[in-house]
Amino acid sequence: MAEISELESRLKLKKFQGIRLGLSRVRELAERLGNPQEDLKIIHVAGTNGKGSFGAMLSGILTKAGYQTGHFASPALLGIRDYFRINQKFPDEQILSEILEDVLEQAEQMQDSPTEFEILAVSAYLLFSRQKCDFAVIECCMGGDSDCTNIIQNPVLSVITNIRKDHCKFLGDTLQEIAQHKAGIIKQGCPVLTGEKNPEILQIIQAQSERFHADCYLAENFVISASYHLTGTELQCRGFQELKLSLLGAYQLENANLVLNAVKIFRNSGISIPVQAVRDGLACCQWHGRFEVISIKDPCVIFDGAHNPDGMKMLTKSLDLYFQKKSIFIMGVMSDKEYSQYAAMLRDYAEEMLLVRPDHLRALDPERLKTALQRGMPGIPIQVCDSMENAFRTAREILPADSQIICLGSLYLYQEFSNAVKRIL
Repeated sequence: MAEISELESRLKLKKFQGIRLGLSRVRELAERLGNPQEDLKIIHVAGTNGKGSFGAMLSGILTKAGYQTGHFASPALLGIRDYFRINQKFPDEQILSEILEDVLEQAEQMQDSPTEFEILAVSAYLLFSRQKCDFAVIECCMGGDSDCTNIIQNPVLSVITNIRKDHCKFLGDTLQEIAQHKAGIIKQGCPVLTGEKNPEILQIIQAQSERFHADCYLAENFVISASYHLTGTELQCRGFQELKLSLLGAYQLENANLVLNAVKIFRNSGISIPVQAVRDGLACCQWHGRFEVISIKDPCVIFDGAHNPDGMKMLTKSLDLYFQKKSIFIMGVMSDKEYSQYAAMLRDYAEEMLLVRPDHLRALDPERLKTALQRGMPGIPIQVCDSMENAFRTAREILPADSQIICLGSLYLYQEFSNAVKRIL
């Protein structure tokens, strides 16, 4: 059996194919492996923001309720195993190696070679099937209708967290176009839950639900009040009383509320989820890179993968909740993001900006980002750093007393940033 590092190298070669939407390749690959997705009770999650946090919370609750639960999400921040979790833990390396080897062997025999994410999606289905998962929370990689995960026929629940502008090159320039793609995960007779509130977008989701005779649930409000701390978020919730959420950030309130709606739907369908499982699942939930405290003091260091305008807005709301002083920002973005809007959003919160290049094919040259930011952030120092380690060292040197360092812009910065913090602090 091949080592997982060798399999990861073989998989990385597929990255150069880029993004190729469509389901023909992934369907063939799944069929070659016995259509493992048909063995699973799947919660299929689409949406622009919040998919990963929603999935982490829900899989944690299902695990605490006693169910063997798989969770597939991207991007992977901590190596290839980070795409997959079973009962909130990384799969055994040997088991995952066997899965990847079986899937790659079939993929390499196909005339139309599958992409990296198509291989990963089928690997997730095969892993969770072989590990006899009771439930699998599957996050769309991008979009919905032509996303590589969308070969599921009968999900127990389809979830559309929200619709915002992102991946416009592939999904369209308007919210309506993007919504049409995301609504493509809705299946015949299978219930749908959404946290979207825009009436025009809801109309698209509801029309698709009616077309497929799928019950469509709009998120009701369970959260009565919230108290925010760097050690966790305390919630008062209708029907659940006091809950403590380990995840931070203003946006997690909406994600947690959507999870409670999913719990209600499951309970009404006969799936047993005790209140204590909800409490324990939210209290111990971990999800890297979303307003995550890397260091709580000396100095306080936060990573937040805000990578589109809506994510930036929610980041600034979080900064208002937790901090009084301006921040030193370390930032790097992808070239396909609407980065020209970021200056206006961040200028009231920035003491200084340090720019880096994420380690990714789609990374934006930080000099171009600097030019874009300078137009909208007059008077705020902006400099380009040649490495993440130098950026963090510089941030520490210039950090005012009782201020904080925030790394943001792309989740692909996470591993390099967290490693730099560990080496230097």
